[in-house]
Amino acid sequence: MCGIIGVIDKRRQCIDGGSIRNSLAIMDERGNGEGAGYVAYGIYPDFADAYALHVFFNNVHENKPVLDRELEKRGTIVHDEEIPTFASKIKKVHTPWRYFFKPDPKMAPEQNTPADDIIMHIVMSTNTARNGTLIFSSGKNLGVFKASGWPEEVADFYRIQDYKGYLWLAHNRYPTNTAGWWGGAHPFNLLGWSVVHNGEITSYGTNQRYIESYGYKCTMYTDTEVVAYLVDLLVRKHGLSEKMAVRALAPPFWNEIDRMSPKEEELNRAIRMAYGPAMMNGPFAICVANENTLFGFTDRIKLRPMVTGEHGDRLYISSEEAAIRRIEPHIKDVHMPKAGEPVIGRVIA
Repeated sequence: MCGIIGVIDKRRQCIDGGSIRNSLAIMDERGNGEGAGYVAYGIYPDFADAYALHVFFNNVHENKPVLDRELEKRGTIVHDEEIPTFASKIKKVHTPWRYFFKPDPKMAPEQNTPADDIIMHIVMSTNTARNGTLIFSSGKNLGVFKASGWPEEVADFYRIQDYKGYLWLAHNRYPTNTAGWWGGAHPFNLLGWSVVHNGEITSYGTNQRYIESYGYKCTMYTDTEVVAYLVDLLVRKHGLSEKMAVRALAPPFWNEIDRMSPKEEELNRAIRMAYGPAMMNGPFAICVANENTLFGFTDRIKLRPMVTGEHGDRLYISSEEAAIRRIEPHIKDVHMPKAGEPVIGRVIA
């Protein structure tokens, strides 16, 4: 089930959240009201050089001072405030908060630690502590907004229509193996990477053990979380291109590799051998974003749907063509990618 939509404007022209809300709402039959969410890039231009940390507090008065102290040990809180929310059908079980934070490598336990690694450590240690605080968004000039509810309810709760971004992901959840809760709603995010997913990662146990050997911690009780961390590891830390990362996560079958040219065969065998524990099994369609890129791919048999479309400077990726047409009714260039074939869009300005 699950409904996903992603759109990128290659020239960074902004798209209002209202159109994304309407697009996701048309796929209501793909959810059950247990979770929905949105992520937008380019929404914090006044704090573009700071990391925007979105946080759920169980109890602001008890939990916030603890996080404040931890952040002040590692850098400067430029600004923080409660994320504005509005009356809707959402039951407010957590308080959403946002920090704009600049880490100081000189204050890290190990001198000159890269800023991204400082943020990753803060996210992992905070979420692992389970002290009533959950950091669910941690990139620059982007923000995740999610909760338990239908897409329209979550959008109205955060007034998504008031945000404008050049790149969006949105998700309507139908949880099957885990309970619906705010942290388990999509998108999942780490640093600049955000992920939405339709399907099931049946290799989750293997993938989790592999990613946690590199210092990541899975704390949100859903298989999609591991995808965000795998992408961060393969692309940011190991330097793979998005296309090569997809080959590691959803590689060709061995009999397909056997039929490749010698050069391609050697490359694909090397990727499968090096990243065997990162390979994901199960039925899935996945959409991934960072500040410059939107890409989508499915499992190697394509057991979950994915449709893409292009119109002008915009690339769309979704579970359904109808969701794309809700944003751009006159789109003509629509197609269905092959199984395991990545579709990639990049900003050009």
